[in-house]
Amino acid sequence: MAEEFKRLDRKLVYHGTIIDYYRDTIQVPNGNIAEWDFIGHKGAAAVVPVREDGKLLMVRQWRNALDRYTLEIPAGGLNGADEPPMLAAARELEEETGYHSENLTHLLSLRTTVAFCNEKIEIYVAQDLKPTHQHLDEDEFIDVYAYSVDELCEMIYSGKIEDGKTIAAIMSYKAKYEK
Repeated sequence: MAEEFKRLDRKLVYHGTIIDYYRDTIQVPNGNIAEWDFIGHKGAAAVVPVREDGKLLMVRQWRNALDRYTLEIPAGGLNGADEPPMLAAARELEEETGYHSENLTHLLSLRTTVAFCNEKIEIYVAQDLKPTHQHLDEDEFIDVYAYSVDELCEMIYSGKIEDGKTIAAIMSYKAKYEK
C-alpha cells in the first residue's frame, strides 16, 4: 500500500533548535492531494540506570510543554544524526545523573509519534554505575532519585509518570530483567 502514496513536495516551514517543521504535499491512493505536517527530528537516546541494589535512577526536571515537573529516565537528543545512540545514552547518563557506566545494553527502539514525527529514541540499560558528577547545561535543573521497579510501576498506574519513553522503558526493563 505504501507505494500508492507519493510525496510531491516537502517545504521547510520552520527550522528550530530541536525540530524542523515541514509541510508535505502527498498524493494519496485515490489520486487526491493532501497537505500533511511533518516534524523532522535528529533522534535521541535514553537510559535506564540500575544501581547495585536494583533501584532505578530517575530524573526530575521541568518540562515547558507541560508547564510542570516530570519524573523520567535520563535522555537527550543526539549531537547530530551520525552520533552513535549508545554514546549519547552514556553521555546523558553522566550529564543528568552524575553516574558513568561502561556496561550499556540495548533495551528497545521507540518511535514517539509516528503520525507526524520521525523521532526515534534508542533506550539502553546501564549497569555497574560509577559515581562522577552531573554536567548540566545552563538551562537544566535536574534532581536525581532512586526507586524500585514496583514503586515506578505504581507511579505509572496512578498517572504520576506519563512520559511515553519512560513508561516503555520501565515496563520493558521489568519484563526483560525482573522475572
